[in-house]
This record gives sequence, structure tokens and C-alpha cells, in this order.
Amino acid sequence: MTTTRIHWADLPDSVHRAVAARLGMPVLAAETISAGFNSEIAAKLTTTGSVVFVKGMQLSHPRVWTQRRETEINHYLEGLAPTLLWHLDVDGWSLVAFEYVEARHADYKEPRDLELVVETLARVGRTPCPPIELRRAEQRWAAYVEDPGILARFAGSSLLHTDLNNENVLIQADRALLVDWAWATRGAPWIDSALWVIWLIAAGNYSPAAAEAWATRLPAWKTGDPAVVNAFAQAQARMWADIAGEEPDPWTAGLNQAAQQWARFRAAG
Repeated sequence: MTTTRIHWADLPDSVHRAVAARLGMPVLAAETISAGFNSEIAAKLTTTGSVVFVKGMQLSHPRVWTQRRETEINHYLEGLAPTLLWHLDVDGWSLVAFEYVEARHADYKEPRDLELVVETLARVGRTPCPPIELRRAEQRWAAYVEDPGILARFAGSSLLHTDLNNENVLIQADRALLVDWAWATRGAPWIDSALWVIWLIAAGNYSPAAAEAWATRLPAWKTGDPAVVNAFAQAQARMWADIAGEEPDPWTAGLNQAAQQWARFRAAG
């Protein structure tokens, strides 16, 4: 489910004033950022002394909890994500501001970008899972796994991003940063690398075998029992088929097709 983007100028004056007060100076320019699906507000704000990225939702939005999640987890993501500057609830809106990073979105057809993503995901794998409330892998995918013994193998104590859409990966000259940590999860260490396989297939340049070849560069991938990874692939196929329904939009259809391809590849051994 996507969220309709609202432009900065359309927010109430009370919100504009509160943000200007938080920034310490008025906003001179606001540019709506189109990438991403979850936020109602996503804007690059420029003042005389700074540039910040602000994302937000109405407090009545059913996914407003994602704002709080990103606020809570950012402290533990040094060097992995842009730095959170502040969080503000005002006049029915929840807003979070991050340092603005000059970067571009990852191109999953470019090997150099994939090399940087491998380095970053390896760092995520070495990052202790923070002591905050996170979703658990064995709960997130329970509806798509019949065998409780297999489902239990999804559990773990590793920090997982789980939403490796290329638009959530910012590429600079020598590093990749991950944004949108709203769906951060605690689970088995191999899960992020497995989910990345689906995104690589969906990019349209990789067979399941070629996508898995990139995943094997991650130490965490090697910790996955093949039988459990097979079951995870089937769970992802069921989940994306459920999300897609009978008349999916092109983006969802592409992810569904990629998940089905990967599941068939795993099932064939």
C-alpha cells in the first residue's frame, strides 16, 4: 500500500512555524522528494544555513508508528544511515528530520553499486541489534509458513533492514547508506541477504542464480540452512502473490514475479 504525497506548501502554517523554530531560521525553499512509498511528506528543506530532509505523516495515519521506529533506531545506525536531527509532533503531524545527504539511489544493474551494498549489508550484519521494540521475523512471515519448526528457524538476534528497495539505498562515492528503517526486524542473520535476492531479480538484470551469487558475498548468507532458505523463498512467493492480488500495479507485479522466480529456482534445487 502506497501513501499519497503531500507537498510542503500544503501543510498548515502552524507546522511551518514549528519547523522554522526547530531549524532556527525560516525555510527558503522546499523540494518534494518523489522516491519512496510510505511517507505523506518527503521534502528537502533549505534555509540560509542548512539543508535537511524531512519526512512525515499525520498522527492519525495507520503507519505513523514507522516515524517513531525510525527515531528510536537511528541512534544505533552510525555510518549506516543518515543522522537523525530531530523529531517533532505538531498540529496533527509527526515529522522527522535527517541530515541531507548528497547521493543518488542505487542502480542494481551496476556492479560497483552492488559492491558498496555488500559492504554496507556486511556492516549491518556486524551491528548489534538495538534494545528497542522491533518486529520479529518469525512473526512477520507466520501467515505464509505452515511448518512451525521451520518458522522458528526464521528467529534470531540479528538486526535486519528488510526493505532493500534500491530507492532505500543511497550511493555516494565510496559507500552506500540505507534509509527507511521503519521495517527493521530482529531475526536470523541470513534474511536480509535472502530478501536482497528478490530485489536483484526484480531489477531485471539477474537470474535467480546470478542474484544469489551476489548474496553469497555476504557472510550472513552462509549461515542459512538451505532447507530453511527454501521455505523462506516459498513464504516470500506466497506473501507477494497475496500483496499483488488479481490486478497489481506494475511495481508490485514485478516484485511478485521476482519472488515467484526465486521460489521456483529454490524448489528445483
